[in-house]
Order: sequence, then C-alpha cells, then structure tokens
Amino acid sequence: MKVDLELLAKLEKLSNLTIADDKREEVVSQLSKILEYVENLNELDTSGLESYFSTLRGGTPIREDIPKSSQEISQAILKSAPQAEDDFFIVPAIIE
Repeated sequence: MKVDLELLAKLEKLSNLTIADDKREEVVSQLSKILEYVENLNELDTSGLESYFSTLRGGTPIREDIPKSSQEISQAILKSAPQAEDDFFIVPAIIE
C-alpha cells in the first residue's frame, strides 16, 4: 500500500483530524515507514504456531465484569466531549 497525499486526505476525513499543511509530507513519510515495518511481519514463518498464543500459563485469567456504579466518571468524560447527548458521544458519520 502506498501512502500519498490522497490517502492522507481520506484518513483525515475518516479520523476527523486535520493535519497542518506544513506537516503533511512528514506524516506521509512516517505512515509509510510504519507500513513498511508492519509488512515485515508477512515474512515471519508462523506455520508451526498454534492459532492462539499466551504468555500466561493456563491462559488469560477470567474475572467477573462488574460495572462501576458511579456516574461521576462517565459524566466527567462526556463533559469534555465535543458533542454528547443522553449519555452518548455524538460523532460524525463515516460511512457514505
């Protein structure tokens, strides 16, 4: 995949970010380097590995999922959001 200014414009739109004109070439270069690094993973021989892998003996420990009952945390987070309504973030649609 080639990263160019056209792809960067699409990424800006999808991420709802704006990159300054003087930083655009630098960001394209950085994204290209990141993709080159990730493409190196295709060269790894994973044929002898199981489809799952864990560094923990016995797998990942399971814990009970207990939600926090305090509304203060979510209210504080929603206050700093650009747009929020009825305890939800409002974000622009990205599917056209």
